[in-house]
Amino acid sequence: MITLLLALMLLLPLPAVGEGDVSITELMARNGVYENGQAHDWLEITNSGAQAVSLSGWGISDDASAPFAFVFPDNTTLKPGAQALVWCVGKAGPPVKGAHNAPFKLSGEGETLYLTRPDGSQAQALAFPEQYGNTAWGLAGGMYGFLEQATPGKPNPDTAFASRADTPQLTSGQFFEGALTVTLMAAPGSDIRYTLDGSTPARTDKAYTQPLLVDKTTVLRARVYMDGLLPSAEVAATYIKEPPPDYPVVSLIADKKHLFDEKIGALSKGSGSTPNYEKEREYPAFVEYFARGGALQVSQQGTFTASGHSARVNKQKSIALYARAAYGPDRFSYNPFPNRTYQSYKSWLLRAANSDAYATRLRDPAISSLAKGTGLLYQDGVPITVYINGEYWGHYNLREKINKHFVAQWEGVTKDKHIDAIDILARTGTDEFVQNGSNEDWLALMDFCRDHDLNNPDNLLYVTERLDVDSLFQHTLFEMIIGNTDMTNVRMYRVPGGKWKYLLFDVEASFMSTKETPISWYIKPKTAKRARFQHVHLAALLEVPAMREKFLLMAADMIETRFTWPNVEAHFAPWEQALQDLLPRHAARWRNITMDSWRKDINAVKHYARVRPARVIDHLCKYMKVTKEERARIFGRVEALLEQTNAK
Repeated sequence: MITLLLALMLLLPLPAVGEGDVSITELMARNGVYENGQAHDWLEITNSGAQAVSLSGWGISDDASAPFAFVFPDNTTLKPGAQALVWCVGKAGPPVKGAHNAPFKLSGEGETLYLTRPDGSQAQALAFPEQYGNTAWGLAGGMYGFLEQATPGKPNPDTAFASRADTPQLTSGQFFEGALTVTLMAAPGSDIRYTLDGSTPARTDKAYTQPLLVDKTTVLRARVYMDGLLPSAEVAATYIKEPPPDYPVVSLIADKKHLFDEKIGALSKGSGSTPNYEKEREYPAFVEYFARGGALQVSQQGTFTASGHSARVNKQKSIALYARAAYGPDRFSYNPFPNRTYQSYKSWLLRAANSDAYATRLRDPAISSLAKGTGLLYQDGVPITVYINGEYWGHYNLREKINKHFVAQWEGVTKDKHIDAIDILARTGTDEFVQNGSNEDWLALMDFCRDHDLNNPDNLLYVTERLDVDSLFQHTLFEMIIGNTDMTNVRMYRVPGGKWKYLLFDVEASFMSTKETPISWYIKPKTAKRARFQHVHLAALLEVPAMREKFLLMAADMIETRFTWPNVEAHFAPWEQALQDLLPRHAARWRNITMDSWRKDINAVKHYARVRPARVIDHLCKYMKVTKEERARIFGRVEALLEQTNAK
């Protein structure tokens, strides 16, 4: 917390800038504007003089002993009254394209920045205090302080503030019947402004003067305005006029423009060549999580953006939620998932389940859960209902969000620098499919497998030291058995110092037939044309007799332990029961499903889940040229078991 003494010191008149009237006039050290998962710090240089100034050779740094950490390139000129923006991306980046990028980051705890002339003389040493989240600090009215509006690359506002008003308190979000009295509290003299439509409260919005009587589902958002202080942080809550539910509920409160505006709304198409819902820009939103029975477990501001691939065109869109330090706690301090023991999450995914080829809305989470105990990383899930600004938004599946934090939790990686260095690749792992980190070692490994015979022990050792063969085999077999035909949904990852592994991702296009697909995509020579994923390392390994034996034995074990019908049914049943209760209201809201069609689709998926495992053995034996003797030895027991458990 910024002390009053420090705050008064920060509002002293600005000393003379010096030669050229060039100075640092604004900065953001806890940026909350995220695009593609990145929110870089930035600072602004202004020429307040009457003449243009050449910035060529000028240095900026947060280290007095290394004043030229960033140097403006040659031919950089700053016109009178103009600003130059520098992004503080750090050494690892990634850089902001077409912009000035400094190899250091700004400290949200406060530090000193140094502006240095080309001759080494210091033009400015600017100390700034601990920063508020997503709030600019800079020069306004001849004084430095916090700014109500950030203006990077533009003239600053007229007023700077030493500190901000205290955050108000309000009645917690809840389910209720009848009517509910809602109160707001703040320090004496506070001017509390509130809205009931999800929008950010402005100075001109309705003033709170007495408790509010709520008799319908309502969202409340409030903040304090006080003369001489930056407006307070916001608070928000959802009051849902319904009996406490027998299922979890997530409620989002956000500005309508950030949701649906044609120019910027994250859930709208917009009018540009790239739909808004594909731009990966995050906007602030209050996130509430009500557990089964209505108990409020999470209430904090974070960010949201549209998520998914082709399903983004649907009216009901998947939504990614992030806990961001720029808006509040940097984690959601609650674990909603039944098969995880974590205490908190960096991000959650509200998956709309609209891309389910059969409209079961449960296939991906239910099938994924069959991977429990295999060692494969998969997304856990729970069926929920979602509200947006108090409006019922239907059934969603709350899932773990695949990113570096998801992998880090599973693998026990805790240090930020190691989390940032996790490699995550999609599909083939080529450059366009790098989701985090680097693909250099992956591509080198694929080339090695293509060009070398792994029957040579040294070559095999080279591969097994870099690739988790069990993970590859488990993932391959799982995809074969379920018959996943959407093979763009392949993900590989590696933690620092570890081997390449696979994670299970998006298996909605599964249990649709008994055909050989995708077995034929996997089992082929390493010189064969690549599909939408890499097969060369699998092919190279299966050329080794011991590896081929291992693969077939793992196939038999996986079918026996995961895909006998009683086990599959046990994984499907909880989801089926939950959705049977949730979907009637959802169907009335979206009109894209009927309960009759849902039941037919559920039965179809169950049919294929029951009969496909036995057919997979046929296909494997065909493509891997398994002899009758081998089949009897490896698959005899499980085939007999399937006759008892899976036959109708």
